[in-house]
Amino acid sequence: MAIRIIRQEDDPVLRKTAKVVEEIDKKIHVLIEDMIETMYDADGVGLAAPQIGILKRIIVIDIGEGPIELINPEIFEKTGEQCDTEGCLSLPGRSGEVVRPRRVKVKGVNRQGKEVVIEATGLLARVLCHEIDHLNGILFIDRIKDE
Repeated sequence: MAIRIIRQEDDPVLRKTAKVVEEIDKKIHVLIEDMIETMYDADGVGLAAPQIGILKRIIVIDIGEGPIELINPEIFEKTGEQCDTEGCLSLPGRSGEVVRPRRVKVKGVNRQGKEVVIEATGLLARVLCHEIDHLNGILFIDRIKDE
């Protein structure tokens, strides 16, 4: 396992769309482990592969309940609305009010290739949306609520 360098705002990789993971092999397992270690080292609650320069559709999240790993995650249901302050490991020192769905359902696969469905509300819903945005080249600053 290794701590990877987190790409910062001016890095063009953060604005690119990540590619679907076609095969879950040992390299993907190592990448997920490195992402988790990097997220913890940076005191983050989520990390997407593009944030460490890898254009693969992989996210890791831990809001204090243990790590969640999702490969090829997709939001397939959104309801309600919540507004709260967000920040990002790729944009240190910046924050802003962002409106996100109050509740989401997300599907993806785990490192064993088994389909996973997560029904989330509150902070977990927010972090899932934030990290999936990264896979599509979207940063939270693109969604800051106009005053």
